[in-house]
Amino acid sequence: MLNDRTTPLSLLETRRSGRPRDMVAPGPSADELQRILAVAARTPDHGKLHPWRFVHVPRDRRPAFAELLHRAFRERDAAPSRGDLEAVDRLAYQAPELVIALFSPKPSQKIPLWEQQLSCGAAIMNLEHAAHALGYTAGWITGWAAYSPIVRDAFGREPEQVAGLIYLGTPAMALEERVRPDPSQVVSAWAGPGDAH
Repeated sequence: MLNDRTTPLSLLETRRSGRPRDMVAPGPSADELQRILAVAARTPDHGKLHPWRFVHVPRDRRPAFAELLHRAFRERDAAPSRGDLEAVDRLAYQAPELVIALFSPKPSQKIPLWEQQLSCGAAIMNLEHAAHALGYTAGWITGWAAYSPIVRDAFGREPEQVAGLIYLGTPAMALEERVRPDPSQVVSAWAGPGDAH
């Protein structure tokens, strides 16, 4: 599903996150997903450490993913409500495609941890832009599952962390534009030493 967004700049100006629960088929094909992930890997990466990894959870593995999430949720709440369990199932099954993004820091005396974290975030943002360029929407979420050691251990190992669950699909409805900061609120010109702006 190729969607011409006209120009690279208009692509950046129109990208909008989608709610995973509102995503429907089609999602990216296998070839499109590989292309999206290749774009994600073309990200600023001081030291060429690639401090990030991506793990695709195919549709036929979603039941196993649901079991993992239920086990992880029961570790934090031994007596979940029916609503809690339904929410866990939604997390497991929503959207046509799911990619787990891992922050995978590398030992380095030159590249501090915070730079590696920035690179991971940039890689995920590249993934979202690539999905948008192909006519899909992406939703990057964290929440309890991203911070669960049980979930992390199913996809990685210390010192890795789940940076997000990235859902991909077609929006079932028009995406709403959210309020963005006025550039004057976040952009200024430096006047020199002592200038707080």
